[in-house]
Amino acid sequence: MTDTASEGPGTTPAEVAAAPVGAVDSPVGAVAPVNVTALFAEAASKSGLMWVQPPGDRAWPFWHAWADDTVYVVSGPGEQSLPWLPQEVELVLRSKDTGGRLLTVRASVREVGPQDEQWAAATDALRAGRLNATDDLVSRWSRECTVRAITPFGAPLEAPGSYGTGSGAAPVPASDATTTSWRPWHWRGRPRRRRGSHLPDGG
Repeated sequence: MTDTASEGPGTTPAEVAAAPVGAVDSPVGAVAPVNVTALFAEAASKSGLMWVQPPGDRAWPFWHAWADDTVYVVSGPGEQSLPWLPQEVELVLRSKDTGGRLLTVRASVREVGPQDEQWAAATDALRAGRLNATDDLVSRWSRECTVRAITPFGAPLEAPGSYGTGSGAAPVPASDATTTSWRPWHWRGRPRRRRGSHLPDGG
């Protein structure tokens, strides 16, 4: 990734789409340019959570590992749930300080298998970020799970100084979870009378 990719006069949309994530140019009188490459790296390394949005689908939160300018993610049995991801998606990063939306970028997706030369780097990074990792973790990932390398590219879709006007709110996804029928004995409010109190019975 470089720090110079930006959309300016004489730059075609194809050139912008093919360029790595870079700086955002601002019109005269607007906010100063933002180094999106450095901002992405900082957000990805400081926050272990981001969202991936496949075309036509909702945004899915996921934990990840950031190494070698790449977002590594594992999903499957015993791990987080993610849908099938096409070759191009959108990534939404949050601010570690405020928890709010910080960056939205396009990214390419590639599955990484045990025979891939990137497998060791991906699993080493993911294993280091996994609490209570067991000795057979990587072996289980190779048999049962999907490891992906997600790489940002092109001009950001949203960045400081160029956020969309929408709220970003989305309906709560459907779930099989239900509300239990059991309620604690005081769920309608604790009685005023207590052992050792001087309140009357009807008080």
